[in-house]
Amino acid sequence: MQNQNLSNTIDHLFRNEYGKIVSILTNKFGIAYLEKIEDAVQDTFLKAMQVWAFKSVPDNPTAWLFRVANNSLIDYLRRSKKINYVDDTSYFEESSSEKVMKLADEISDSQLKMIFACCHPSLSQEYQLILSLKLIGGFSNKELAEALLKKEETVAKSFTRAKKKFKQEVQFLSFPIQMGLQSRLFVVLRVIYLLFTEGYSSTSGSHILKKDICYEALRLALLLRENEYCQHPNLEALIALMCFHASRFDARLDEKGELVTLQFQDRSKYNQELFGIGVRHLENSGTEGNLPSNYHLEAAVSYYHSSAKTFTQTDWESILHLYDLQLRQQYSPIVALNRIVPYSRVKGAKKALVELEKLEKQSNFTTHGLFYAIKAELLNEIGPREECNSILRKAIGLSENDLVKRHLEKKLR
Repeated sequence: MQNQNLSNTIDHLFRNEYGKIVSILTNKFGIAYLEKIEDAVQDTFLKAMQVWAFKSVPDNPTAWLFRVANNSLIDYLRRSKKINYVDDTSYFEESSSEKVMKLADEISDSQLKMIFACCHPSLSQEYQLILSLKLIGGFSNKELAEALLKKEETVAKSFTRAKKKFKQEVQFLSFPIQMGLQSRLFVVLRVIYLLFTEGYSSTSGSHILKKDICYEALRLALLLRENEYCQHPNLEALIALMCFHASRFDARLDEKGELVTLQFQDRSKYNQELFGIGVRHLENSGTEGNLPSNYHLEAAVSYYHSSAKTFTQTDWESILHLYDLQLRQQYSPIVALNRIVPYSRVKGAKKALVELEKLEKQSNFTTHGLFYAIKAELLNEIGPREECNSILRKAIGLSENDLVKRHLEKKLR
């Protein structure tokens, strides 16, 4: 039990602190040492697992991780005779609130610099996203493949090539000037969106919801908002979207930590303060005659889900209209798949199944558990139980998240 608790602690810290440590050390030592920084940070987490198993977890584990990774990198540079000085690590100490605040400021500054550096215009958008999500979000190749709809081996090769070009094209971390900030903003927003999405609906592991990643994405978005050149309707809409989703956190799992679908959530658990903050940001996200972005449309969908008093009172027609708008602006097979749910609430399960079968002919969903889960739900309403169970088994086999798998197994039973 103690080993499991330690493993959970390390996993939490890795997802929450990895990008911060990489960012601050890259800002400090330079992009030229990026691989060594990655190695030092990864080794530090392994060392934490070994050391903390025999000692208690330190009061300030973040400071411990920073200090050990920093010292490891300095040792390497000294052995390589690349530096010869006594490094000041005083702000890694945990002795005073002033030093902790200094460290927090250093982290925020370094993380934003790292995101904008990863989104350098000399890099392709694919490289920008892969670098950002790996270095800031600590994404695994599997998680990246899911987020970008690519194969794992493709992502791994792209990351290697992206790092090489990153070191060639970007010499150091710094905030770009006004036009540079604005030109990179849209990619930065997508990075934050993908970070939040992975935290909100984890693709693998034993957790469906990783609140720390979600709140980190929201924190980064709010930091962006403090810069006058980053203030944009899309940023406001993205913040609104994250607030609406976050307002439903406490209702997504029951007392036993099992998944609760939207239909059966206790809506009294919805956080009305976060919902209100989301409403204010959505109101501030006016597009001034331009077409609404996907963030606007998704935020509006989430608003309807979060504001409905009951599942049956949800404004499904408006939600379906928003999905239709999103598909007209930019077609996506995944958006088309998600649209089937509100379509079934408005048009009925039989018509929705026909739509789903049309969609199946247009796109390859053979590896998507969500496709089979939605199909099973429709068949449960209209089809033979045997066929529904057969489709459910496919959904279970393709699901890599333990909570989702258990939820589907309950339906099968």
